Amino acid sequence: MASPLVPNYGAGALSDVVPSIMAGLGVPGLSATVPLPAARKVCLLLVDGLGWPQLKAHPKDAPFLNSLAGNEITAGFPATTATSLTTIGTGVPSGTHGIVGYSFAASDDELINALSWGLHGAGRNEDFREKYVPEEFQPVETLFQRASDDGVHVRLATQRVFEGSGLTRAAFRGGEFGGVLALGDLATSAIEALSAGDRAFCYAYHSELDLLGHVFGPGSKAWRFQLRQIDRLAETIAEELPPDGMLVVTADHGMVSIGDDDRIDFDVKPELREGVRMLGGEPRVRHVYTEPGALLDVQAAWGSLVGDRAWMLTRDEAITAGWFGPSVADYARGRIGDLVVAAQGSTVITRSKVEPRLSLLSGQHGSLTADDQLIPLLTATAA
Repeated sequence: MASPLVPNYGAGALSDVVPSIMAGLGVPGLSATVPLPAARKVCLLLVDGLGWPQLKAHPKDAPFLNSLAGNEITAGFPATTATSLTTIGTGVPSGTHGIVGYSFAASDDELINALSWGLHGAGRNEDFREKYVPEEFQPVETLFQRASDDGVHVRLATQRVFEGSGLTRAAFRGGEFGGVLALGDLATSAIEALSAGDRAFCYAYHSELDLLGHVFGPGSKAWRFQLRQIDRLAETIAEELPPDGMLVVTADHGMVSIGDDDRIDFDVKPELREGVRMLGGEPRVRHVYTEPGALLDVQAAWGSLVGDRAWMLTRDEAITAGWFGPSVADYARGRIGDLVVAAQGSTVITRSKVEPRLSLLSGQHGSLTADDQLIPLLTATAA
């Protein structure tokens, strides 16, 4: 069995990026653990779903991005959007901020969907958001707040629909929200943000590459055509940088192409369901919550059926192995599954009845393979 690619926390993971940027901006109490050029005004462009292997495989579609200085880093675990965006906002791994996946246990009998901030499977829910108040459920002070308090002009340039959402409140509180509609005003918002004040930081977010990767697969024609637009977006921002400005490009995760034979369907495998009270996560990484006293039986059943198609550790084993970071906060520990299952190769563990649309997607992510974990960290400075 291959070894999992455990994120390089503290020396080359997504959790190191914003602290290193903020240290360069002079925000006190932070240090640069990844090398970046000096700059007083920084735009961090996060391209959802832009894995390093996928970027390097398509140089003709992204000539500008492939020309930039930099290399790969690891996303963190799970390699999924809600977890990674909270890592961007806080500068700490999931074991510290507590957003330990796409969906996970918020209590003994409820799964939270961290993207919609609602009961998993039920979509957005205002009552649920007030039951699990984002600022309390994710208690770590954001780096956006720390930078703003230190006099840095901080802007969040992302889709308007995300304003005031549970995940925005949990991950990005403290920055000025600049809602955008499309690539044109995303570029405009980022460029304008860098003209404000002596020190400025803009977090610019692009989501559609991830969407097309999920629907059509990473490397598909639609995905590559979208990558071309992103390449031009990055080049446009770089061309408009102020003299002391820098563009940093990264991502939240990579992506794996899924075939029909890669799917193991939890909903039609009674031997997988025996002793399981809740199943969280997503197809590439599952949090398995067991009935009292059933962990060993569940572990044996999953091991027999899934075998070497996944890495399977108990909660304590996964924490000790550093999957969720160097340490795990008490409030985060119970959110992690009794058994954590991270897919190898292109395997997915689907739920055809409970998660029908998610189960059929052509591209998936979340696990500890290179295609899931490796993301770019690229820089461009003003000419």
